[in-house]
Amino acid sequence: MKILFVHQNYPAQYKHLLEWLANSGEHQIVFLTQKAGLAQPASHHVIEYQPDHRPRADAFPYSAEFERCCANGAKVADLCRNMEGQGFKPDIVIGHTGWGEMLFVKELWPDVPVLGYFEYFYSADGGAVGFDPEFPISDALPFIMSARNAINYLSCEACDAGQTATHWQQGGYPKSFHDKIEVMHEGIRTDLCIPNPKARAYLGRVDKPITRADEIFTFMARNMEPVRGFHIFMRALPKILEARPNARALIIGGDKVSYGRTLADGHSYRGLLEQELGDRIDWSRVHFFGQVPYEIFVAVMQLSRCHIFLTVPFVPSWSMMEAMSVGATVISSDVAPVREIIKDGKTGFLVDFLKPDELANKTIQVLAHHTNHHKIGKAARAHMVGNYDFKNVILEKQLKMINARLPKRLHLAE
Repeated sequence: MKILFVHQNYPAQYKHLLEWLANSGEHQIVFLTQKAGLAQPASHHVIEYQPDHRPRADAFPYSAEFERCCANGAKVADLCRNMEGQGFKPDIVIGHTGWGEMLFVKELWPDVPVLGYFEYFYSADGGAVGFDPEFPISDALPFIMSARNAINYLSCEACDAGQTATHWQQGGYPKSFHDKIEVMHEGIRTDLCIPNPKARAYLGRVDKPITRADEIFTFMARNMEPVRGFHIFMRALPKILEARPNARALIIGGDKVSYGRTLADGHSYRGLLEQELGDRIDWSRVHFFGQVPYEIFVAVMQLSRCHIFLTVPFVPSWSMMEAMSVGATVISSDVAPVREIIKDGKTGFLVDFLKPDELANKTIQVLAHHTNHHKIGKAARAHMVGNYDFKNVILEKQLKMINARLPKRLHLAE
């Protein structure tokens, strides 16, 4: 079968499905992406692209995102024409709907089924925007959010069906979308994210390897930003480190911004928080790893007695679920999307995102009585294995969704 994937950040949500399909050796797979500098894999073909047009710096803010997304869609359409001219017309197209890349696929191939990943419907109420009073919204922002959804509306019409990771995300879309959007997480590899009592790591400031015998707590986000509660975590650190004099914080993530507003003049939120907190923190026990390879991330999670994942009401992170899969005791935000995954006191702990003291107190409690909380980590892993494991739970659901749109001769074995 010929399969086309489209996602600006290869492979993103399609990592596990792509790998499974490609490893079967039975399909011709092409992946279109804006991610640069990728090595060409042996099992499928990756085509990097950049749009031919970008909005001007002074573009009207209500329509700038629409302009950007249309340019993405136009470039993808051009590439699809070129591929068809070279003999590749897909039997199915699978891609993210959020950046306009899927807009014109049906215009070219009305007979080809298109499956979309519906990640987030923009709103100035009930979601990420305006949740944290430290970052108030402008009068214009609700209108900008509403205008951004033009792409969501068009993408719904441009797709035959789709998926989203949580009921909360589905509920953010208008009810008229719901029949097309199945709630289905993309899955995690619980066979790779496993507990490891022999895990160890080496830190430049420590003269011996860190092991499970050390008092380690962790924080992870793709980038250190307010949407993922980095500022809340940092403000909880002084109290945690003072109460737990042998504890060390291991922090994974970059200094850029993935979600939310960026800072002017190249400043980072990490730099601002380091300046704000100054000598209130024992920096010798705070270790920033930056962005690391996946196997290093897993090893760090395996060391963690307490993993902290914070977020405003937004898309949950794979890292939180992977930490649960390795058996870490996770403390997270008491917000709707997280509550779908963590049951407070059973598979993790939930705290008020806006209260650093509450986070600090719960972390201190977990670190002080970590052996009593092993059952939380075990229950978290069992929950991941039973409900979110890619190979044994999610894959069958994904194949059913794909097969439902294909003629029987092309069906994938479920």
